[in-house]
Amino acid sequence: MSTSEKRTFSVPTRAEVSVNNQGIFDNLQKGLGFIPNLYAYYAKNETALGDYLTLQNRKSTLKAKEREVINLVASQINGCLYCQSAHTALGKMNGFTDEQILSIRKGSASFDSKLDALAKFTASAVENRGKATEESKLAFFTAGYDEANMIDVVMVIGDKIMSNYLHNLTGFEIDFPLAQQL
Repeated sequence: MSTSEKRTFSVPTRAEVSVNNQGIFDNLQKGLGFIPNLYAYYAKNETALGDYLTLQNRKSTLKAKEREVINLVASQINGCLYCQSAHTALGKMNGFTDEQILSIRKGSASFDSKLDALAKFTASAVENRGKATEESKLAFFTAGYDEANMIDVVMVIGDKIMSNYLHNLTGFEIDFPLAQQL
């Protein structure tokens, strides 16, 4: 392959992954009705899909809507269209309107003061590689979040960074309705 050629990355089928990952595929198929391409791509590695799902499904001090705020903000900042699209769909399932999702992706949630503080804190943490501004930290804690919540925010950001980077590196097909461009 010459330096001018672009490598393409494919999503494996169930038959192309390990027996262990096939079992995970079967559970995902039962639970979700399909295997998202992101999850399938993780299955190219023997343990990554199981490890990733364990991280994603861990108990959290944050509500599902709060986790979606973090997912949307981080995916926007990291430029991951796959995760922007997936979390736009999940955000709608969690009760956000299209307008609210676009606002969140821009790093604010003026429709809810607590979620606004979370969105701004997340944006500051992601943009500054963990060195969030004092203003965003103060607003986060003033909004009612505590240090246990902050740890969970960082855990969700870490989860999103892994998926954002994986899709940004590979560009495999997006199997969700495409998120609107900002």
